[in-house]
Amino acid sequence: MTRRRNGFSYRFTDAIVREPADSVVNGLRSNDGPPPDAGVFRTEHAAYIAALERAGVEVRTLPALEDFPDSVFIEDAALCLPEGAIVLQPGAPSRTGEAPAVEPALRETFPAVRVLGPHGSVDGGDILVTETSVLVGLSSRTDAAGFAALAEVLGSWGHEAETVRLPANVFHFKSDCSLLDGGTILASRRLANADCFKSFRVLQTADGEEPAANAVRINDTVLLADGYPRTAELIVNAGFTIACVPAGQAAILDGGLSCLSLRYSRGS
Repeated sequence: MTRRRNGFSYRFTDAIVREPADSVVNGLRSNDGPPPDAGVFRTEHAAYIAALERAGVEVRTLPALEDFPDSVFIEDAALCLPEGAIVLQPGAPSRTGEAPAVEPALRETFPAVRVLGPHGSVDGGDILVTETSVLVGLSSRTDAAGFAALAEVLGSWGHEAETVRLPANVFHFKSDCSLLDGGTILASRRLANADCFKSFRVLQTADGEEPAANAVRINDTVLLADGYPRTAELIVNAGFTIACVPAGQAAILDGGLSCLSLRYSRGS
């Protein structure tokens, strides 16, 4: 079993983000209504980068990819672990070029980079790394073949992988949950009682504030999308420090805070 430092799943030194493209207005989404505003998205993205930096990480920003409207959601393209990086296989056909596009930056950063094969699909938004295992939600974007390929790589690096069957109304696994520390999960009502969380303390988002479940713990700070005051109070009362970040434009495209960065630690 690979030796890892305590807190490896939420203590980071660095992050990689990608600038929103003008084409983000054509990003995939399940909801009707006006598309995101590219200018406002860039303003919110800058605020997100600033929040990452205040939380103690150095941020590398990759250039926008106009051919890939959803490429700002860089987490779907790769998984970063102490042992190296895994180039994933996003499930939406329009996003298949995003993973090869991020691979050069990963090879500049990590001593080991593995690439999943073309069979099956895995979105990073379906992967929740905990201190003891890697939980992978099977969704419309992540299938059993993709999980098998991912589990093989994870096993070679000493990580146990476990599948999670998601309810039909959950888009990505991490749309409805996040890790707050080694023993605490934030989850919406849809996932609060999931079997995979039985060994955790689960904080359930306030009713009507389900999107707040996609928070991200960075060192000693929990980044939370703004506009969810009751869930914010819940997290603070549980002993965590939070920073609220605007994420309204990402939400239009079914995205959240975790989707916008690849987080890792040098020398972990």
